[in-house]
Amino acid sequence: MTDRHGADRVREDTHGVEHGFPHREAVRASLTALYRRLGATGVDRYPTSVTAADVALSPGEDPLLGATRVAGALVRHLRLPEARVVVSFRAMEHAAAVELAAGPEYSVELNARFRGRPRDIGAALAHEITHILLHRLDLGFPDGERNEILTDVVTAYLGTGWLLLDAFRQDGAESQKLGYLTPEEFGWVLARRAERFAEDPSPWFTGAAAYEAWRRGRAEAERELRLPPLAAAGWTARRRYAHDRRLGRPAPGAPYAFDGAVPATAVTFPCPACHQRLRLPTGRHLRARCRLCGTVLDCAT
Repeated sequence: MTDRHGADRVREDTHGVEHGFPHREAVRASLTALYRRLGATGVDRYPTSVTAADVALSPGEDPLLGATRVAGALVRHLRLPEARVVVSFRAMEHAAAVELAAGPEYSVELNARFRGRPRDIGAALAHEITHILLHRLDLGFPDGERNEILTDVVTAYLGTGWLLLDAFRQDGAESQKLGYLTPEEFGWVLARRAERFAEDPSPWFTGAAAYEAWRRGRAEAERELRLPPLAAAGWTARRRYAHDRRLGRPAPGAPYAFDGAVPATAVTFPCPACHQRLRLPTGRHLRARCRLCGTVLDCAT
């Protein structure tokens, strides 16, 4: 959320954690917006994720000094100009907040509870420092919640958001989730990143709940890679697609739409990598290259 002073806050949920993919369209739109702003070359400047060693506090390390050090590591990872990030702790409703002033310094406030939970300091800072990046890129949505979803998506896709998923814990002793995406949506974005950079984040998760959310998000991302008109679609899906193409109209809920006569002469569908819509002639087996993200797709239209 954003107040009139320009402070953006990361949400912390300790009860009633939402699951599944309720923000599906907003997440996809966020990924498309990131590619439109940075381009494929800009996104590819983030080939590796931040490491746990760079963002973890050492045993006995002073929380304020450690948080300041971690903030610097995140600033460097996100390729922000070397500007000082002033970190402080205070009692507050949300997990963290950042003051988006003109710079060159930025002020990040962390909930005072993090003094006793140093393992999650990196996660809270990752979201807030991504707000700084988006502010500098002038990338955002008018709606406050969609803007927070954009921030979570960019945090995950550019290599620091695995920290937010790792902060998810749900068991008899503790329940916590940071950020605006569901755990499974974080897993989905991380899976999209993994596809592009051949990166496996699974060893980084320290809890069973985070790993399970990653697994479910990855399964959904893999399912989307088998939807027609992609050639990897299964026999039943391909048969349904062929039937729809002959009629010139998609079945309800289909991921594609048709143009032209009956049978249809062109199909439009979202790129499974960046969700920019593509338009191809029908009735062919061809390889198509997405103009936005550069992904090459094997299609049977």
